[in-house]
Amino acid sequence: MNALTALDTLFDIEHGRNLPLPPELASLYGHLQFSPHSRKPYIIGNFVSTLDGVVSLGEPDNAGGGEISGFSAHDRMVMGLLRALVDVVIVGAGTLRASPQHRWTAEYIFPSLTHAYQVLRTSLGKSKPPLNVIVTANGTVNLSLPVFQSGEVGALIVTTTHGAQRIYEQSRPPGVEILAVQSAGSLSARYILKVVSQVSHSDLILVEGGPQLMGNFFAERALDELFLTLAPQIAGRDGNVERPGLVAGKRFAPESPLWGTLIGVKRGGSHLFLRYVFDTQEHA
Repeated sequence: MNALTALDTLFDIEHGRNLPLPPELASLYGHLQFSPHSRKPYIIGNFVSTLDGVVSLGEPDNAGGGEISGFSAHDRMVMGLLRALVDVVIVGAGTLRASPQHRWTAEYIFPSLTHAYQVLRTSLGKSKPPLNVIVTANGTVNLSLPVFQSGEVGALIVTTTHGAQRIYEQSRPPGVEILAVQSAGSLSARYILKVVSQVSHSDLILVEGGPQLMGNFFAERALDELFLTLAPQIAGRDGNVERPGLVAGKRFAPESPLWGTLIGVKRGGSHLFLRYVFDTQEHA
């Protein structure tokens, strides 16, 4: 396997202070900045998409982001970098089902950079891995999966009262918290963030999807930035299997389109790594 090469920085707008990346990460990614933000937490998203806008092939054993990125080492390195920065990673239950063995940590996604990621977290005053938050309205999660059983991460399940009843039919592993925030229906970003704030002090939160969850965060103007990997793949759609885009369950254009501001473009091979900021409102 060839050594991972540095990303080429094609466009970069000054965006606050430089974060203290260890030399190994700085040489691979370049400098990384975040602007000062008065309100906490600051919410970033990370997603990978094909050129034709597919974020999941929607097929058993082929529904994860790896199939979209072509298992790009650069994409995994960037995922690890963002996870190393944050206090919390939020994913939907569909994302967990697509990657049932996953733990949402930097070390899991890119093990060879474990030491560099740990040095970065230590320099930021973060002694533990990010809290892994699983969002499920109906409670269809399997508590025997490693994210709950391994003890490698703290895990929080955010659900409805109906979903909690289903989850409590299973044996709850130590260290797994289950919090219900409303009786039924889809879980709003505002409720999710409120529950997370009760469990973890968070300055920086990462949302990794899926599309329904991302749609809720966009709809409530709760996403400050989006890191989007554009993979040089055409996946196609034939109508037989749902192949979602970045957002599902919400409509914005033409009535109320959401426009982002491009602040960064990096290139790794034929993959592009885009960074956008969005106008947001205060979280309730």
